[in-house]
Formats: sequence, structure tokens, C-alpha cells
Amino acid sequence: MDYNELSKVLFTLCLILMFSHLFGFVFEKCRMPRVMGEIFAGILLGPSILGYFWGAEGSIVDSILLLDHDIVQFFYSIGLVLLMFCAGFKISNSNWTRPEARVVLILFAAGTILPFTAGFSTAFVYDLSDYMGPNGSMLTMAMVLAIAVSVTSIPVISKIFLDLGIVETRFARIVLAASTVQDILLWALLATVTQIAQFTSPSLADIGRAALLSLAFCAGGLLLGPQILRLPIRFQMAPLIRSQPLGYAMVWCLAVAALASWIGVGAVFGGFIAGIAFGSINSPVLEPQKSSIYSFSMGFFVPIYFALVGCRIDIPAAFDPTLFLGFLVMSSALEMISVYGGMYLAKFTKLTALNFAVAMNTRGGPGIVLASVVYDHGIVDQRVYVTLVLAAVSTSLMSGVWFDAVTRRGAPLYARR
Repeated sequence: MDYNELSKVLFTLCLILMFSHLFGFVFEKCRMPRVMGEIFAGILLGPSILGYFWGAEGSIVDSILLLDHDIVQFFYSIGLVLLMFCAGFKISNSNWTRPEARVVLILFAAGTILPFTAGFSTAFVYDLSDYMGPNGSMLTMAMVLAIAVSVTSIPVISKIFLDLGIVETRFARIVLAASTVQDILLWALLATVTQIAQFTSPSLADIGRAALLSLAFCAGGLLLGPQILRLPIRFQMAPLIRSQPLGYAMVWCLAVAALASWIGVGAVFGGFIAGIAFGSINSPVLEPQKSSIYSFSMGFFVPIYFALVGCRIDIPAAFDPTLFLGFLVMSSALEMISVYGGMYLAKFTKLTALNFAVAMNTRGGPGIVLASVVYDHGIVDQRVYVTLVLAAVSTSLMSGVWFDAVTRRGAPLYARR
């Protein structure tokens, strides 16, 4: 890389970081999730706005920025892995005070079983072959739709609860507990989908091996990960870890992500499992590093990732309004009706059932990560990618507005009939 190319790469990263923080701040002040502002920064810098008005041939994307440069894409990948790593140890560190197990189980079942089944069936009812990527198939498209309809964003919904001062309520704890179990299962399924996409015509044996590998990696990471992390302490290497605990944490994250990528499970899932294992270690040496990793990741790598997600959205060329509206209405209706019905039958008031339905329909970061992963693996085309990202943004905005209105009115979040 010559000096001119290096300066362009650095300028690209500087501009992306500056705009993502600027719009993240603006959106936060408008009582909207910060991640929405970071994505909007990418939409502004990408082909949807500035690139579109600059001109097709000499767009800002081509003439000023190097958004497709390998180094810029490396930051995109690292940001995605660190986002999942942080999400993993935030799940492990969630301070739940024994939410009612029966309520958590009902919420998990209502928010997962019917939406997942309906989403999976949609790909076989409607011909979606035109929306597949080069590595897509009916099976992988069905699995992607099932995950997309079911997934709930723990980072976004927890941030909404935190901003409104309701994160310690029984309602919030139950939502986060159900979402945690749901996300672990769905990420394991996504890892299976990416493996299946590697086969031209996957057989039942291929699908079975992919599923078993994902489950085995998940179980091994959750059971053995904490034991492996404690090994250096048992072998009297605590002083070495204490000298640079942040480095130790990052070595763990990258090693597990690399292993997951090597065996075909996917670096994203590896980062997530590494984060859960790391979060389970209650060590006075490692505990402060969780805040350090989270702060640095959210201040540098993750905003770049979300801005580059926005840069990939080409609204003039890839926005399909029929697909977007159809998916948004269908997926939101399935998730919310299922959750509302389940919680109402569990003897909750209509407002409480609706609160649970809105919370579980918040797709946020996981919905965006899902879009990134399946698009990168060639499972879906750019129109589906844009649809999944915009649906995740829309449902997150709806949740923020809803819970802001409920808390302002002083209405109860959690009440039984």
C-alpha cells in the first residue's frame, strides 16, 4: 500500500467514525437508539444519498472513500466480532433476580415457536427464488426468514429500558431472560445456515452434520470456555494476566472466533460464545476489562461496523418497497400477535401483554447482524439485506416510542388480571 492509498484509508475511517458518532449523538438526543444514527451516517455517506447525488460514475463512494478496501472491510469484520463478544458477556453479566421461570418460558415459547414456524413456512408458500443470493436455496432462505421473524435485540431493548430507568423492573428482567435463551438458540441456528450454504445441494447428512457441529461448538464453548479461561490462574500465571488483562481478554475473543471460522461455524458465532464464557468469569482481575472492552468497542469498532452497514444500503437500486412493507407487517404481526396471545392467556392485562409483544418485536442489532451475515455468505441478495436492516431499524424505533409513551403516562408495565 502506497502513502496515497494509506491516507485514503485513514481518511475513510476518520470520516465514518466522525459521522457515526455525530448522528449517534443526535439520534440519542431525540430519544432514539444510538445505533440508528450510526447506520444513518453510513446511508448518508454511501450510495443512497451522497453517492446518489454525486453521480453514478464519480460518486463519493468511488472518488473519495475506499469503502470496499480490504483494510476497511477488516474493520467491519472486527467490529462485528467485538459487537457479538460484548453482547455475549453482557448476557452473562445481566443481573436477574430470579424472574418467574414459568413467565419466562411462556414468553420464550410465544415469541419463538409460532413466529419461527410461520417464517420458515413462508419460503415454501411464496416463490422467493428471485431474492436468493448465489449460495442461497429454499432451505437456507426459509431458515433465514424464520430467524428474522423470531429474533429479539437484547442490546437495543436493554438500552431502551436503561434510558427510561426501567431496566431493574420485573418486566425488563423477564424480557431479557427470555431473549437470552432465544438468541443463543437462534445464533446456533444461523451458524448452521452458513454451513449449509457452503454445499451446492446439501443432503440430510450435510444438514445434520452442520447442526451437530454448531450445537457441539455452542455446548463446548459454554461448558469448557470458563474452565479454559481459569487455567492460567490455576497454573500460577495470574501475574502474567494481571500485567495485561485486556490483552488476555482480546486473545481469548480472537482465538475462539478464529477457531469458529476455521471449522465453518462462523467468527460471529464464535465471538458470541467467547463473550458468554468470558462474562461468566467473576474475577477481580478480569471484571474491569469488560467495561474497558465494551467502551472501546462501542467507541471505535462497532460504530464503524454499523456505519458500513449503512454504506451497503443502496436504497435507489436495492430498496423493494413491496418486500419491505410485506416483511415488516408480516413479521411484526406474527411476533406481536403470538406474544400478546400467549401472555394474555397467562392472565396478564391487555396492556402488559402488549408491552411484552412490543419488546419481543425489537430486532435492532441482531436483526442487522443477521442481514450482514447472510448477505456476506451469498444466501440472500441486496434487496433482502436492505429489507432486513430497515425492518430492524423500524421495529427498534417503534419500541423506543412505545415504551417512552408508556412510562410518561405512568402506566404499569407488568400487571396481572
